[in-house]
Amino acid sequence: MKILVVLGGLALVALIVISQSLYVVDVTEQVIITRFGNPQSVTSNPGLYVKAPFVDTVLRFDKRVLRIDAPAVSMPDIEKQNMTIDSYARYRIVDPLQFFKTLQTENTARTRLGDIVTSSLRDEIARSSRTEIIGAERVLDENDVPVIDEDGLPIIEPSESRTELLENVFEATKKRVEEGKFGVAIIDVRMKRADFSDRVQDSIYNRMRAERNRIATRFRSKGEEENLKIRAKANKQREIILAEAERTGSEVRGRGEAEAIRILADALNRDPEFFAFRRSLESYQKFLNQRTTVILSSEADLFKFLQEPPGQTGSTKQ
Repeated sequence: MKILVVLGGLALVALIVISQSLYVVDVTEQVIITRFGNPQSVTSNPGLYVKAPFVDTVLRFDKRVLRIDAPAVSMPDIEKQNMTIDSYARYRIVDPLQFFKTLQTENTARTRLGDIVTSSLRDEIARSSRTEIIGAERVLDENDVPVIDEDGLPIIEPSESRTELLENVFEATKKRVEEGKFGVAIIDVRMKRADFSDRVQDSIYNRMRAERNRIATRFRSKGEEENLKIRAKANKQREIILAEAERTGSEVRGRGEAEAIRILADALNRDPEFFAFRRSLESYQKFLNQRTTVILSSEADLFKFLQEPPGQTGSTKQ
């Protein structure tokens, strides 16, 4: 019985010793073996390895791409207007031993590298305008006036300014990390968002309103100018049409009056006595009525048709 207990104890001790002597390196990991806090070896290849039991400690670091989410920070641009920038970066541990000596843990790395990313981004934001930070710009015409769409809004096109800004931030961050000898490689730096701070929103909105009013005023002035041009052109055409109509009417009236005079003259030449008789009748119709009193000589030409019709001889008047 005692032998079984001893053998069981020995097996337990052997199991503990073996578990403390062996360690597994995953394909996504790289391992540093430390002895009393001092690095002893670095293992990057996956597999089963042996270490000194109880005195050696296994520190595991990720071989994959890691992410740093920097906190949102208010940064002034070139116009001294604050913008809230939210950024992130990606990095990889390329030298785990150096990483352990300088940063030790991934939490410390996120803090230190996040500060470097924020500092590089702050320097670049301070040299850039808001349109460059946002990565969009207005479309301008040949007079440097914003082009407006059918809804009255300025046309915005994406630009390469934000890409260039982030490339500059990436190069600055990469250089600082290399100078710090952290054992990491910066892979990428990006901005998640860039917003105006609450303190400058009112001024931004006022500038937007002023811009819209300026655009509206320009539209109204152009419309008024077009209105005057159209009215002037219409008035000119109206005057031309009226003048031509008046000229045509005068010509037609002149030809009509000439034709009437010709017809009248022709009729007069054909029977002058009948014409005189007709004119006399028209005269009688105009002035002879119950309220008219006319004193004329009996020899007046006006009464010759009342006394004796023309062409009638004295023998027939009985």
